[in-house]
Amino acid sequence: MDEPASRPAPEIDPNPNEALWRGLLEGTDPVYARTRARMKHIPGSPRCKMCAAPFGTPGSFLMRLQGRHRWEKNPDYCNLCFDVLSRFHGGAEIASTFLFADVRGSTTIAEGMRPADFRRLLDRFYDVATRVIIRNDGIVDKFVGDEAMGIFIPATAHEHHAAKAVAAARELLEATSERIVELPVGVGVATGIAFVGSVGEPPVTSLTALGDIVNVAARLASAAAAGEILMTEPTVTTAHLAADGLDRRELALKGKTDVTVVYAMTVR
Repeated sequence: MDEPASRPAPEIDPNPNEALWRGLLEGTDPVYARTRARMKHIPGSPRCKMCAAPFGTPGSFLMRLQGRHRWEKNPDYCNLCFDVLSRFHGGAEIASTFLFADVRGSTTIAEGMRPADFRRLLDRFYDVATRVIIRNDGIVDKFVGDEAMGIFIPATAHEHHAAKAVAAARELLEATSERIVELPVGVGVATGIAFVGSVGEPPVTSLTALGDIVNVAARLASAAAAGEILMTEPTVTTAHLAADGLDRRELALKGKTDVTVVYAMTVR
């Protein structure tokens, strides 16, 4: 008797929650639309920029009863708008803009001061970067050493994500040139398709972005001089900046096969 033919194992969808994430990240999820329509009638400002949940009184009392409060990564948004991080692992490839800010010459700066003083200096940089990214509707992704990263997605910055990221870059350089921080900072901004979603397993799951365009933004920050913003061509186009008023360059970025066309903006 012939043995039964083996059946191929069913394919497992590696990203079963992609549609949910796309709706969340692009701001098209109908649940969020209904929630926002309901929340905006509850008094209390400021509000979550996604669902309009009130953080101020008197509405904040009702929100706390529902377990809704400011999200620690970006207090302009509520925790329930992003609790899908742990419950619905995954993400989506979407058009977004990414900002990296790098303290130039941090090794030399650290060499000339006590470690505790250097830490306090970086804390001020992190604080300024957080406030600037949030004020421009971005999400603070992470701080790594002397570098800060912000994500600007359609759900929070809408179609203006490139312009918002550039505005944040300008504000950050203006702030770090003042006496409150006094740090030499270079910024890279890149616009393109990246995977945005949750990475890591609970309880260390976090929202982040992955992909070539994210790496490009990081490389641009490393290449930018103090007080300089390096932007990719799609960023300039999407942000509706006048390219003829910027310094056009072709850079051989580390790890990239071809040269990358960038535009430089200097902030005094």
